[in-house]
Amino acid sequence: MTLLDNAKRLRREMTDAEQRLWYHLRAHRFLGLKFKRQKPIGPYIVDFVCTECWLVVELDGGQHQQRTEYDQQRERYLESRGYRVLRFWNHQMLAEAEAVLEQIRLEIGKQQGL
Repeated sequence: MTLLDNAKRLRREMTDAEQRLWYHLRAHRFLGLKFKRQKPIGPYIVDFVCTECWLVVELDGGQHQQRTEYDQQRERYLESRGYRVLRFWNHQMLAEAEAVLEQIRLEIGKQQGL
C-alpha cells in the first residue's frame, strides 16, 4: 500500500476524536485557515496540517505510549522542514474540545504575532 493509499484509508477511518476536531477545522471554519487531514509530508502522514501557518496537529491514542521513539523521530523530521507540531491525546479532544482549540489558536497567534 502506498503512502497516498494509506492516507486515503485514514481519512475514511477517522477516530471519534479526529472527526470532532475535523468538524472545527474544516472548510476554513477555524480562524479562516485551510487545514488538511491525513496529509502525507515526506515519509509520514500527519493528522491535520495548516500549510499557511506551518502547523501540524496530531491526535494520539493509547498506542502512542509505546511509540515514543518513533513519534520523536517523526516530530524532528517535521520540525526540520519548518513545521511546528502540537500533540493532544484523543481523550483531551473528546472531553475538552474548547481547550484544545484554544491551544491551537494560541499557537497560531504566536506565529502570526497576535
